[in-house]
Amino acid sequence: LFRSGSAFGLSHALAVRWGVRPDQILLGHGSNELLVLLGEMVLKPGDEVLFAENSFIVYSLVAQLFEADAKRVPLRDLTHDLQAFSKAIGPRTRLVFICNPNNPTGTMVPLLAVRAFLKVCPPQVLVVLDEAYYEYVAEKNYFESLDLLKDHPNLVVLRTFSKAYGLAGLRVGYGIGHPEL
Repeated sequence: LFRSGSAFGLSHALAVRWGVRPDQILLGHGSNELLVLLGEMVLKPGDEVLFAENSFIVYSLVAQLFEADAKRVPLRDLTHDLQAFSKAIGPRTRLVFICNPNNPTGTMVPLLAVRAFLKVCPPQVLVVLDEAYYEYVAEKNYFESLDLLKDHPNLVVLRTFSKAYGLAGLRVGYGIGHPEL
């Protein structure tokens, strides 16, 4: 992943904290900027962006910004329906946003559903697992999504300091993915 600013110390500290290499870290001004940067990496006019209906509004704005079609998949029981996501992927799909826990419903997609989705997702589709609320999860069985990276080079996990750490005014977000991206 390319770097947004140098932030050498932060990139290395995050790499140590999460057990990844520094060149797997993407930094930005909050998750919003990272969502836009990822869209810029993969989208062109006429492509398709897939995300859940009733999820983070910035996903539709990313599609609009790059003149891509926003394809909204209905929630099931206020939760991302990744089986429906799988069926909704088409030949123009280039970017998928999964908000987990979801904003604004607070529901979570279980590991088995995420794994099943990643298994059938075409490799040319970039999957963004947006975990802006990761630190708030109290569920004992919530999974560590970073473990999925080794088997899915088309996956990027986003997190932020702007929520749990009260740094909203500083806007510091980060993504972790494969260096090849």
